[in-house]
Amino acid sequence: MIDKAKNAEPLDLSYLRDMSGDSIEFMIEMLEMFKQQTPIYIDDLSRALEEKNWPKVSSCAHKIKPTFAYVGREDAKNHMQLMEVNARDQKDLEALPAALEELNSFIAILNVQIDTAKSELEKQL
Repeated sequence: MIDKAKNAEPLDLSYLRDMSGDSIEFMIEMLEMFKQQTPIYIDDLSRALEEKNWPKVSSCAHKIKPTFAYVGREDAKNHMQLMEVNARDQKDLEALPAALEELNSFIAILNVQIDTAKSELEKQL
């Protein structure tokens, strides 16, 4: 699951910078979209987990996974990969609620990091 020591790592926006052609406006827009969309995806994942709908848990985790790549958080992307595979293969299902809790605490830290990054980018406009 998520290595809590890595939770304090700064964002790596190099992928987002490359993808945007170094457009600060686009990068800010993507960071805002991450903060808006992620809670919706997490709610869907939570509901599917409560319902023990393993195909949907897998699908939701799969949908969330690439968003972490945009902000350079491979640890969170790998966490979602593990949740996706475990739900799909129906293995270690009892660990999924704890994995969701870890994800929620990670998102809280990530949102602070995104706000900081966004503020730094806005200074460059």
